[in-house]
Amino acid sequence: MQASSGRRKLEQSVPNLASAIDGRRFTFQTSLHGLALTAGAYVTIGADRVGLVHSVEEASIDPAELGLPGAPPGGRVSIARGHGLMLDGPGTPFHQESFVAAEPSVVADWIEGAGTRRARLDVGALSRMPSVRFPLDAGGFDRHTFFCGQSGSGKTYALGTVLERLLLETSLRVVVLDPNSDFVRLGEVREGVSEEVSRTYRKAASSVVVRRGGERGADRLHVRFTDCSADEQAAILRLDPIADRAEYGALVDLVDAGLSSDAGIGQLLEGLLSDSDPHIQALGSRLRNLGVHRWQLWSQGDAASMQDLVGPGGPRCLVIDLGSLATPGEQAVAAESVLSALWRRRTDREPILIVIDEAHNVCPRVPTDAVTTLATELAARVAAEGRKFGLYLLVSTQRPQRVNELVVSQCDNLVLMRMNAAGDLAYLGNTLSFAPASLLEHAMEFRQGESLIAGKIASHATFVRFGPRIAEEGGSDVPTAWATTGP
Repeated sequence: MQASSGRRKLEQSVPNLASAIDGRRFTFQTSLHGLALTAGAYVTIGADRVGLVHSVEEASIDPAELGLPGAPPGGRVSIARGHGLMLDGPGTPFHQESFVAAEPSVVADWIEGAGTRRARLDVGALSRMPSVRFPLDAGGFDRHTFFCGQSGSGKTYALGTVLERLLLETSLRVVVLDPNSDFVRLGEVREGVSEEVSRTYRKAASSVVVRRGGERGADRLHVRFTDCSADEQAAILRLDPIADRAEYGALVDLVDAGLSSDAGIGQLLEGLLSDSDPHIQALGSRLRNLGVHRWQLWSQGDAASMQDLVGPGGPRCLVIDLGSLATPGEQAVAAESVLSALWRRRTDREPILIVIDEAHNVCPRVPTDAVTTLATELAARVAAEGRKFGLYLLVSTQRPQRVNELVVSQCDNLVLMRMNAAGDLAYLGNTLSFAPASLLEHAMEFRQGESLIAGKIASHATFVRFGPRIAEEGGSDVPTAWATTGP
C-alpha cells in the first residue's frame, strides 16, 4: 500500500518538460494524473512558444530517469509521453523547457497572427477549444482539395458551409456537380439566421444559378449533343474506333463537317436515318436502339446549355443538379460535358472552382463505361495541369480508394470527417503525406461535424468542428419514424 502510494506521488510530481532538437518538432513528458493533453491540444512552451500536440501515450519508466529527488531505485512508474509540432515555424532548438496547456486567448492570437491578407473563411471552431474560431485561407483553394468522410459524418453539411463562405468572402466562380441534389438550395437562407447575415448572404447568393432535369423553360438542365466532340458522341453511342470503324469514321466525318447547333436530337435522328449513306443510317439506328434520343437531357433548340453556362460570362455559382436526371447515363453525360467544356475553355484562364460531389461516381478509379472513362480522364487532366489555367478541383467522396488515384494524389488540401475504414485512412496517409499520420488516425473518433483540416487552406493541420449553415440544405436523410416503438 505504501509502495503504491509512493509511486502515485512520484507520478503526480512528473514535471511538464518539452524538447525540440530541430526547433520544429517537439517531444514532451507529463504526468498521467489529471492529464489534460490529447492529440489536437495546444501548449505554451517556455515564455511564448506555441505548439500543437500530435500524439500522447502512456510510458512505463524507471523513476531514476525522471531525476526526481527521493526516487527509490528499481520499480516502474507510468507517465505520459508524446510529440507535436511547433507552430512558430523552424526556430532555435531547446531542451527540457517547461510547458503548460495554452490559454484560448493565446491560441486565438496566434491563429490571427498567422493569417494572410487574403480572405478568411470562418467555417467553425477548434474541436479541442470551442471558443477559438478557425478560419480557412481562401487563397488556399487555388490548390486542389480532397473532402471526404463516411455517411453520417457531416461531410455534405461541411462542404455547404465552405461554399457559402466562398460566396460571401471571395469572387471565385464555382461550378458544382451535384449528384444528390444536396446544394440546390444554396441560394436560400434558412430560418433563424440573423437579419444582418441574411441580408449580406442574399446579396452574394443572388448569383447562384441552379439547373435541374425535368424543368421547363430557362431553368432546364440540358446539354447540346452537337456541341459534344466526336470522342464524346462516340462514347455516348458506345462506338469503338476499331470494332466499329465504319460507323466511327462516318461519325467523325459528320462532326468535322459541322452539325447544325440548332438541331434537336429528334431532328438529328431523322436526318441520320434518312441519309443515303448506310454507315450514317447505322448511326441513326444505334442512336434509336440505345434510346439515347429519348433522354430528357438534350437541348431542344434551347439557349444556354450547360456547355454555354460554364463559359465566360456565366453565373458566379452554377449548381448542376445531376440527381434530377432520370438515368445514370444522363448523369454521366452531363458531368462529362461540363468537364469537357471547362477544359476546352481553359485558355481563358478564368479562376473556377470545380466541385465534384460523390466523386467516386464521376471520376472513379475503375470506370465502367466509355463516358465515365472520358470524365475520369478529364478530371485527372485538370488535377495534373488545371492550376496553371485557373481550374481548381474540390472532390468530395465517402470512399477515397474508389476515386481516381491521380486526382487524389494531386490534392494539396484535405478536409477529413469521420472515417471508420482503416484501409481508407492508411491510403490517405500514404497518398496525402502532408497530413500528419498521428492526427489522421483520430478520424475514427470524430463526432458528426468534426474534421481534420490540413494543407494550404489551413495555417496548420488541426481538428475543427464546422459551424452552422446559412443556406438551406437540399437533400436530407429519410426520417427514422419506423424506429419509434408503439402504435
